[in-house]
Amino acid sequence: MEDNNPIVSIVIVCMNNLKNLYRCLESIKKYTKVDYECLVVAYLFTKENLERVKLDFPWVKFIESNEIRGFSENNNLALRKAKGKYCFVQNDDTEIKEPVIDKLVQDLENLPNNAAIISPKAFYGDGSFQCNGRPAHSTWKFILSMFHLWSEKRYFKEHEHCSGIFKTYEIVGAYFLIKRELFEKIGWFDERFFFCPEDVAVSYNLRRLGYDAYVDADVSIIHYEGMTGRNYSMTKTATRPAGTKGSVIFYGKGNVMLQRFLELLTFLITIPTWCYHFLKGKLSLAPNANSVLALGDRNILESILTRQTPKEIFIKYYSKLKH
Repeated sequence: MEDNNPIVSIVIVCMNNLKNLYRCLESIKKYTKVDYECLVVAYLFTKENLERVKLDFPWVKFIESNEIRGFSENNNLALRKAKGKYCFVQNDDTEIKEPVIDKLVQDLENLPNNAAIISPKAFYGDGSFQCNGRPAHSTWKFILSMFHLWSEKRYFKEHEHCSGIFKTYEIVGAYFLIKRELFEKIGWFDERFFFCPEDVAVSYNLRRLGYDAYVDADVSIIHYEGMTGRNYSMTKTATRPAGTKGSVIFYGKGNVMLQRFLELLTFLITIPTWCYHFLKGKLSLAPNANSVLALGDRNILESILTRQTPKEIFIKYYSKLKH
């Protein structure tokens, strides 16, 4: 690795989860040969854990983040310090078992000049397929998805067995390589969105400027989100309303009337959803996913029609979990 002029800046945000981080960093070290720097945002780390990782990974640059920040804000702390020609944004709950970053760099070097992003094929920790590219998202599709009339899962299924390098529409924020100068040109991740859909916004903004996203389906990464996501942590009662508000802002496209319409539609559709999760949760004798989802639904109903930002919404409900 060359510190002064790396080819790739690897950016990882970790929320004090050493199990995830160690597995992720060790796999990078083992399989990455291209010149790189690795910047890890140590989000709400304990003093002991921060000292430990600094000792165990001296080749990593750790950036402390000790106040409430979302995915976009935390990543941007590191991205603004990145020196590489490319940035590889990677979740801490991912693992590579082949030279993923090296191959993606080679791909972008050989693709047309208007290629801005490339991502690998992804699998869950149990070996099942996650995604191979992503469909274009739009306001109309967002509305259809509220009524369960559209889902990106159909695109995933259609592209599961695709191979080679092909053009896609959107990227998943958990693993993608992007040209740093273009990322900087669009202002990095949009910090209005606390948890989502900041990755869709990146793809959308680059596409508007005439740049394309690609997938190399012959390169794969493991994303353990599918394994931990089923636990339905209580934190979801704060992330869901924040993410819902962020989606409404994005699909509102700066049109106040459209955003208000989407907020009202979200409110009305969430009412029966809350009833369903609440009743199913009550029928269970022990805490379960439906009770967590019901609380998240209630928080959506309480916040979606307000003028609170996604970050303000998250802080409000996350703070309640601490008391």
